[in-house]
Amino acid sequence: MNHYLTAANLAAFRTHLREEERSPGTIDKYGRDLRAFARWLAGRAVTKEGVSAWKASLQEAGYAPTTINAMLASVHSFFAFAGWGDYRVKYLRIQRRLFRDTTRELTRADYERLVGTACARGQRRLALVIETIAATGIRVSELRYITVEAARAGRADIALKGKIRTILIPAKLCKKLRTYAKHKKITFGEIFLTKGGHSLSRKQIWAEMKRLCTAAGVDPRKVFPHNLRHLFAVTYYKVSNNIAHLADLLGHSSIETTRLYLVTSGQEHARDLERLGFVL
Repeated sequence: MNHYLTAANLAAFRTHLREEERSPGTIDKYGRDLRAFARWLAGRAVTKEGVSAWKASLQEAGYAPTTINAMLASVHSFFAFAGWGDYRVKYLRIQRRLFRDTTRELTRADYERLVGTACARGQRRLALVIETIAATGIRVSELRYITVEAARAGRADIALKGKIRTILIPAKLCKKLRTYAKHKKITFGEIFLTKGGHSLSRKQIWAEMKRLCTAAGVDPRKVFPHNLRHLFAVTYYKVSNNIAHLADLLGHSSIETTRLYLVTSGQEHARDLERLGFVL
């Protein structure tokens, strides 16, 4: 029996993901990847050989191995939902990275320039969004849990993927959040809202951060919300040296996931090699 990707079964999968309480960002990503696969299929039936050929086409197009594996994971998730497990293919084998790509590493100096420039340009909301993600380590999709009530209590309960974790909000940030909310006449609920009173979308935050790069003199390749979460992880670990606690703060189920956040930069790796002193 032939199986096809259709608007109906993709919509059913999206509904399933919502019922599983997947984050909006995850749902959107799965949808993008599946639409990309559907465009490549161009109406043809799904086959294991076809999935392998699609994987090969992504390699030929120059996609990074990690990106290809992430796209395959989206397609495999759909297959599991639809009962099409026989169409799964192997992921690309990737050697564990020894250090981060310096060209994509957001430094503390970059962060301070972004916040300072946003404030100087009167982009108060954007500056506070950047500070909030960096100071708490939350995902951009979790900003909706930063409420007036949370700013008063100094903590926020975040529900994601069937789990609830509590994050502490630094006192200085709480004060800034309360002041901002009062200025915007927000007396309860979410603090970061659009002019129309809706939650800020990941896309909007990403776009505002990218536009800020030129004025701040920061390489746009380094600037995206998730890199602020990485900056939090690296900085927190340097202070605490407690990876288990960091994993809890980030909401990771596996410490191995947290370890990926703590890979040293190329510059740090080079300094370590120099300190070995083997070149006489």
